Amino acid sequence: VGLHKCGVWRPKSLLDTARFTLSFNSRHRKKHQDSRALWKHEAVQKYLETLSKEYQQVSRLLNADSINDFEQRTLRKRCADLSPIAAAFQEIKEAEREVQELEAMCRELDSRDEKQLLELALEEKETLDKKINMLCRKLFQLLVPKEKYDRSHVILEVTAGRTTGGDICQQFTKEMFEMYQNYADYKSWTFDIVNYTPAEIGGLHHAAAHISGEDVYRHLKYEGGTHRVQRIPETGLSSRMQRIHTGTMSVIVLPQPEEVDVKVDPKDLRIDTFRAKGAGGQHVNKTDSAVRIVHLPTGLAVECQQERSQLLNKEIALRTLRAKLYQQVIEKQLSQEQSARKLQLGTRAQSERIRTYNFTQDRVTDHRISYDARNIKEILSGKEALDKLINRLLEFAEIEAVTEYLENLQALEGGGC
Repeated sequence: VGLHKCGVWRPKSLLDTARFTLSFNSRHRKKHQDSRALWKHEAVQKYLETLSKEYQQVSRLLNADSINDFEQRTLRKRCADLSPIAAAFQEIKEAEREVQELEAMCRELDSRDEKQLLELALEEKETLDKKINMLCRKLFQLLVPKEKYDRSHVILEVTAGRTTGGDICQQFTKEMFEMYQNYADYKSWTFDIVNYTPAEIGGLHHAAAHISGEDVYRHLKYEGGTHRVQRIPETGLSSRMQRIHTGTMSVIVLPQPEEVDVKVDPKDLRIDTFRAKGAGGQHVNKTDSAVRIVHLPTGLAVECQQERSQLLNKEIALRTLRAKLYQQVIEKQLSQEQSARKLQLGTRAQSERIRTYNFTQDRVTDHRISYDARNIKEILSGKEALDKLINRLLEFAEIEAVTEYLENLQALEGGGC
């Protein structure tokens, strides 16, 4: 409510001030598989009713003559925060009333003469159900606090793992890097390759790219971790024996805010130059244009061979180094704020296997949300199928955040004044 039970104005709801990250583990919640199921939760309904009443109260107070300028500014901000939530809440309620009316009508339409009318009613109900699902998702997106770095650009790195199967990891790493490159194109982002170290037999050892655009980190933050591939190699003895090999590659996603305020002492850096390898044009292997920078206090190392100019490569490498050092600061902050929870993927949990790409069964499994998708080629094309999978992860994160809030609501509210 706008006025707390003790008569003190509460400018923000509990959910506004709460902080959440996605916790992927074997105990992840099963009871709210989607936004529609969570919407039906009694505590959610009660909370949204409270926000709706608060919005009405704030709107009335804004029209009162007795409030001063400071109170008016506070009320206007609160009204702006609550308005879309209250509107979505009422829209879902109205759609549900329409569904109930259609269901009641369908129960009465059981004669053959009314079959066509029944079919029309069922079609309309299906349309309303889709609308409610969309509105529920929108509502929970409004409720969940936006993470600080969601709108940031990112540094994305891919690294091949090790396997007894030879080049399976390198080949898979190349396919994954190309997948993210295609996804950036699909989302109209800018994808600039910073480093590219190919394997001798056509795969990829390591690569990094700077991705900029709208909400890049929000969409890619849960891609960080270990990705596993299971396939029969196309060449070699194992391909003739039809033997399935398992390999891994890792993805790291670092947010890169526009202004990264990390001071780096030149004395703490070791800068090496070498000849570039792989994609880069005719200048490759002719000049020592590639740059490797090692931050001695932390042991962090970055490389860049994107440009022909050694100076430009040095600037890009320094920017990447600052992003990695900045990520350590982020980890420390998150660790302090959420000591009882795991950090989100892309930071500490890089060693966890998050997804399996099984080529023999043509199936991609995301282990964090127990989600299976068919047609690996569609996923690896980096377009609609991958976007659908990423959006499932984002929806699960929103549900996880709201569910955790519900679990703590009674304790937070029960503290009294």
